[in-house]
Amino acid sequence: MNNFDFIFPECDHNKYAYHEYSKQVQSGYPIHPLLIMLGMLIAIFSLTSILIWFSTRLRLGEEKPLSAICNISNNYPHTIQQWCPIITKHAEQKGLPADLIAAIIWQESGGNPNAYSNSGAMGLMQIMPRDGIAASFICINGPCFSNRPTMNELENPEFNISYGTQLLAGLIAQKGEVREALKSYGPMDVGYSYADKVLEIYTQFKNDIQ
Repeated sequence: MNNFDFIFPECDHNKYAYHEYSKQVQSGYPIHPLLIMLGMLIAIFSLTSILIWFSTRLRLGEEKPLSAICNISNNYPHTIQQWCPIITKHAEQKGLPADLIAAIIWQESGGNPNAYSNSGAMGLMQIMPRDGIAASFICINGPCFSNRPTMNELENPEFNISYGTQLLAGLIAQKGEVREALKSYGPMDVGYSYADKVLEIYTQFKNDIQ
């Protein structure tokens, strides 16, 4: 007598039932085709999700957002490095070396976004606004800086860098040479001393990248 007979001695068909049960356990129950299709769909969806995740990670690793790119010399101090992504962004948009814009900021404000000169120049790139002290500068046709941004606008570091970079790019296009453009960008009545100082900083840091 086997265990099945011992447990259910009153059933005449114990042996038949036991053998049928044994065959089902050994061979497994048949799986419905719909369940097979569902399993395949789940597997395909999971694989697709994994591939999308990996491709996204690779793309993020290869392509940094523009706001995270920094292309200035590592030798600039932290006061300049903190503005590196903004400097790089606007310099590259205007086709200028990022280190040149960094050199101007280092010379003009030392990286202080709240810098304000006695003549009224403001911010990182020391832009003359149309209001404040700068409004007192009178040229032949009226106020010299009437077409400039306001003091409030120039207090924004990114706007200041954007406008200053655009201004320099326009001067280079007009003058045809960087040194001449820097002479016009800098303070009046100082000749080439400002331009030469900025170019000295630019050359020093650009050629001495750590």
